[in-house]
Amino acid sequence: MSNFKTSSVDDRSQLASQYSGSGTSGNLFPLAPALWADTAVPAVSTPALGESTTADVAIIGAGYAGLSAAYHLAKHGVSVVVLESREPGWGGSGRNGGQIIPGLKYDPDELEAKFGGEAGRAVVAFAGSTTEHVFRLIETEKLAVPHVRNGWVQGAHNEKAMKTVETRMSQWTRRGMTGARLLDAAGVQQLLGTNAYKGGWLNPHGGGLQPLSYARELARVAIGAGAKVHGLTHVTGWRREGSAWKVDTKQGAHVLAKTVMVCTNAYTRELSPQLASTVITPNSYQLSTVPLTAEQAASVLPEGHVSSDTRNLLLYFRKDHTGRLLMGGRGPFRQPRLKSDWAHLERAVWKMFPQLQGIAFDHRWCGHVSITRDFIPHLHESEPGLIVNIGCMGRGVALETAMGAALARYYVTRDERALPFPLTRISRIPLHGLQQLYLAAVVSWYRMRDAGLI
Repeated sequence: MSNFKTSSVDDRSQLASQYSGSGTSGNLFPLAPALWADTAVPAVSTPALGESTTADVAIIGAGYAGLSAAYHLAKHGVSVVVLESREPGWGGSGRNGGQIIPGLKYDPDELEAKFGGEAGRAVVAFAGSTTEHVFRLIETEKLAVPHVRNGWVQGAHNEKAMKTVETRMSQWTRRGMTGARLLDAAGVQQLLGTNAYKGGWLNPHGGGLQPLSYARELARVAIGAGAKVHGLTHVTGWRREGSAWKVDTKQGAHVLAKTVMVCTNAYTRELSPQLASTVITPNSYQLSTVPLTAEQAASVLPEGHVSSDTRNLLLYFRKDHTGRLLMGGRGPFRQPRLKSDWAHLERAVWKMFPQLQGIAFDHRWCGHVSITRDFIPHLHESEPGLIVNIGCMGRGVALETAMGAALARYYVTRDERALPFPLTRISRIPLHGLQQLYLAAVVSWYRMRDAGLI
């Protein structure tokens, strides 16, 4: 199977034979083309569910949220079964840019105004601390995950955006953040190696990691703590059966559990069209260069920071542990068909880093991101014991790790204050079936805003 890894691959028929569809069926873009699939630690054994079983908690989805919840639940002595249709980390957890970024789309003042009083302050505290969950897990469990903790730089793409980052940093420092730095254009250029930005700020709590290794290591330590993790187990639905929930699978085996946690995020449509209609799931495209030379590496992100910018259609980039530069951003809403679907990211690399002009790219891949209507993660419990976590907004590494821990605390304590966000009713996005059409309109609007035309 061709996996887009070399610049010589450009065979339409070969691409078409790999997969088809719009990304809303089972024919999704494969994991294999991702750089992470080539450089990850080996996967632990997660055999398919072979016979029916019982558990305190059944978790659907072996991404960061599901695996983090399983780990923390098992640590509390709770019996847990995780069901994953493919393999741990196959979805967004194994495809993302590996950036560990704290916070949410909204700044602290907006969050406190939105949620009010003590609840608002709790949301801000949670948002600011999400990265600590990742680094603490890596350290305490000695996860075999290449990672850095040098901070996240957010570049301001114009003067208006510069005022935004000044306000953002001020709000966080007023709430106790230490080590943050406001950067002028020269300061950003020193840390990033590009003159593309008017300035920016450094959040010292960010970092980067190998995302698929992280997912696989979360599976390993969850299993070590006592959780059962089953890959290649396609859940077909759930229903009440007496005092328990029965989770059915395509193979015929089922799980009877007191509680079900649904943690499938952007890869939910096959499981529940109703839940899938509460988020939009645009593609995020990425590519990686061949490993940089020592001279090139010294001029690009020389101190190992990770970065994303203030554009509505943002670019995000970092170097990985193999010395490659990764660049990511939005792309076509359909599934990719040709290498040219990543051409805008190639141009971004060469424009932002002219010292890399002409460098070759060896991996191209994409994955879905789940975005809620209000850009806030959603938690639902429409019936007692049926808990849904959905919406990562592109910050899933830190957010979903922390969310999994919160879901575990909620199960153990049954105290809603253990949850970082209030439980809400499930609400469909209007005209969800037309999401590709109105997303295209939104993208056009954002492009004009990013260009300063509106």
